[in-house]
Amino acid sequence: MNDGDLEVFLSLVERHRSYMYNLALRITGNEEDAKDVVQESLLNAYLHREQFERRADLRTWLHRIVVNGALDHLRGRRRRPDLHDPRPVSDAAATAAPSPDPERLAMSADWRRQVAAAMASMTPLERVTFALRHFEGCSIDEIAQTVGIGHSSAKQHIFRAVRKLRFALATERSGL
Repeated sequence: MNDGDLEVFLSLVERHRSYMYNLALRITGNEEDAKDVVQESLLNAYLHREQFERRADLRTWLHRIVVNGALDHLRGRRRRPDLHDPRPVSDAAATAAPSPDPERLAMSADWRRQVAAAMASMTPLERVTFALRHFEGCSIDEIAQTVGIGHSSAKQHIFRAVRKLRFALATERSGL
């Protein structure tokens, strides 16, 4: 690695690490897993930097690397559940109001816990497609291309994920 490569790579890390972390956190639902995914993604980005086409958008390229890394991580976690310590997503992004009242904070934390629990019941592809669609605002075509599945398959995974989320939230509300 020469000094120029290192400087460019460090600039890339600084500019995109927050975005990459938030995306990984939404997909994995776990802070430590998200950090691992980002670290692995940055390493992959550096090792495969020659595959980046200059005419493409760097953020899109990184987006795909993070999604694939998170998906691989989720699949690995399913094979080795003993290695996963389920912890809820923290309040890292909860800064909507300067000083929300305690009741609103409690409701928001409860809602995040319910969504995290519902997402934990999803398959890795359901979780990734749901996060890309509803947290990242990606189109169905972008999701299909990023994950490497067909258009119809992407729609089906999103549909199943939404159905699971609705069921979990309805069950929670009814106290079942």
